[in-house]
Amino acid sequence: MPKEFSRSQRVAQEIKKKIAIILQRNIKDPRIKMVTVSSVEISSDLTYAKVYVTFLDILVNNNDIAFVIEGMKILQDTAGYIRTILGKTMRLRVVPHLTFSYDNSLREGMRISHLVSNALINDAKRSCRSSGE
Repeated sequence: MPKEFSRSQRVAQEIKKKIAIILQRNIKDPRIKMVTVSSVEISSDLTYAKVYVTFLDILVNNNDIAFVIEGMKILQDTAGYIRTILGKTMRLRVVPHLTFSYDNSLREGMRISHLVSNALINDAKRSCRSSGE
């Protein structure tokens, strides 16, 4: 029976869970308190991992690119510490080098949803005006 998921996919899923817990419990910097791990891509030899994160604060602060840049810098600076804790919690021969990247998909999804909602409202207004004439 063939495996449904490769080892690298299973390790990436486990790294995603562990990093989310580490960010929540071990990183005490208040500037990155509401960060979520969207996904993790890992190389086939398990030596490099690209961690995609989203800041939930950005949804409240609307369009603050400086907030994202500062948060990404903090995450890159703490990558070694996160990697150390990850190595202690996971049983891997080689703990992957972590690179953090901002995931814009949540924000884009909300923007598109907002545009669709506005289009539906405008369409409903237009149809009410044309039927009222």
